[in-house]
Amino acid sequence: MSTVVAKVFGQTLTDLPADLFIPPDALQVVLHAFEGPLDLLLYLIRKQNIDVLNIPMATVTEQYLAYIAALEHTHFDLAAEYLLMAAVLVEIKSRLLLPQPPAEADTEDAADPRAELVRRLLEYEQIKAAAHRLDALPRAGRDFAWAYLPVELAAHARLPKAATADLTRAWLGILARASHHQRHQITREPLSVRGMMAKILQHLHQNGGTCAFSQLFAPPYTAAEWVTGFIALLELVKESTVRVAQEQPFGEIRVLTAKQTTVLPA
Repeated sequence: MSTVVAKVFGQTLTDLPADLFIPPDALQVVLHAFEGPLDLLLYLIRKQNIDVLNIPMATVTEQYLAYIAALEHTHFDLAAEYLLMAAVLVEIKSRLLLPQPPAEADTEDAADPRAELVRRLLEYEQIKAAAHRLDALPRAGRDFAWAYLPVELAAHARLPKAATADLTRAWLGILARASHHQRHQITREPLSVRGMMAKILQHLHQNGGTCAFSQLFAPPYTAAEWVTGFIALLELVKESTVRVAQEQPFGEIRVLTAKQTTVLPA
């Protein structure tokens, strides 16, 4: 029975042509196709559908040695790492051929000499598959190009915010001025935070939605009215009905309604 050598255009060839010329460096393309000893070893195993967990070391070692024999003639600098793997394969093959002492064969610690090689091959195959998946992802400059569209964004001027320390200083200043307008007559004054909130809002609406912080507590308010008014202002700020703003550090604090966007009055 004749052996099939190759198929050319659907026709089977049983003999090599007499004028077939094979260049001396014809294997160079194949030699450069592998990225290292593990890549070559994995190729030999997968090509023959060999179970990685049960590698026939004799067959794989012979094929591997035949490959690096051709590699030594043309690329001696690359053959070093391949020779190291060949030494590992020969060692594993020798350990499989040598009989184990009965004491070691009966124990559970007798490990398969191929275990470490199998672990390295499986790890390499996983890393290689992950590298292929990463390379298949779309890459800028190779698969697509970035499109740049200049967009002009209108920046709205944000009103400056008054810090708590500034509000405290303003409040202390009002209390200091209030000490010059003390009353000695004690009367029971029906004070209401809600009522004072309504007065503050009314005062703001009458002044175009903004006024100075000090104008809300102008004399002749009493100390109780000032405290009630300050609490009412804090409640309005908490409910986001009014806002407080300060144009400059240590400057005058102004009170604005929620719809007011300018600090200074028109």
